[in-house]
Amino acid sequence: MTAQIIDGKALSKQLRVGFRERVDHLADQGVQPGLAVILVGDNPASRVYVGNKIKACEECGVRSFHIALPADTPQAEVLATIARLNADPAVHGILIQLPLPPHIEPRAVLEAISVHKDVDGFHLYNVGGLVVGNTIFPPCTPYGVQLLLDTTGTDVAGKNVVVVGASNIVGKPMALMLLQREATVTICHAKTRDLAQHTILADILIVAAGKPGLIVPQMVKQGAIVIDVGINRLTDGPNAGKIVGDVDFDGVKEKASWITPVPGGVGPMTVTMLIENTLRSAERTLRMRQADDFQEWEAPILKNG
Repeated sequence: MTAQIIDGKALSKQLRVGFRERVDHLADQGVQPGLAVILVGDNPASRVYVGNKIKACEECGVRSFHIALPADTPQAEVLATIARLNADPAVHGILIQLPLPPHIEPRAVLEAISVHKDVDGFHLYNVGGLVVGNTIFPPCTPYGVQLLLDTTGTDVAGKNVVVVGASNIVGKPMALMLLQREATVTICHAKTRDLAQHTILADILIVAAGKPGLIVPQMVKQGAIVIDVGINRLTDGPNAGKIVGDVDFDGVKEKASWITPVPGGVGPMTVTMLIENTLRSAERTLRMRQADDFQEWEAPILKNG
């Protein structure tokens, strides 16, 4: 048995065609979606990620605002920049590229972003919304994973799902989103003992640990669906410089029923879901503008769409 490939690049491309239609509709109503990306410092990987996001905006017709600040920018100045963007009607989404320099507290910065423009889904309000099953903007990577799972035609209700990695960005929100779909979810992390005894029971295995080659074939159930969120650049050996995931792809594909490649799996979907959330924000702005009663759109801020 060789697994079928879950092609994130193909799904992303398909979704972005639909995005253009939504952007055109918004333009007809006088609204151009706008995404502001703030980069503090000169982290090389962050520059690449920001460049990919700006390129995606251009492809979909979304206006991008790139704010590059020096690494020694005071936290107060970063917060002032966010406040200005919160008040700017041309900006529908605000993203702060992580990681931040050590002198800046990430939580303080993320919580300064208006919940109505938090297209990364990191604000406490959006995270809390995941617990009750109704958030404004779901975090982009788990959102993308959810859509990738949908392409397999699998109903996750009742399935054993194991999430390896308990980060606030992927692992925890992913588990909450799957619980809302009535999956039975286990979260494993750095202190989990005998990881294999958990992963071998997974009908769906989602790995976001940041450790290349962590999951090997003997840890995977025959016929499982395997989603590899890891993105690691090898630093030594004959494959130095190669991008790999957390899963031994060549070995595990012989046991899994479906598997995502790295690159080309989850990565493209993360950026695409960022654009999706920005469009949703712009569409909400249009509805608010058209509503007879403005409070109709201000009060139920946990509502999707």
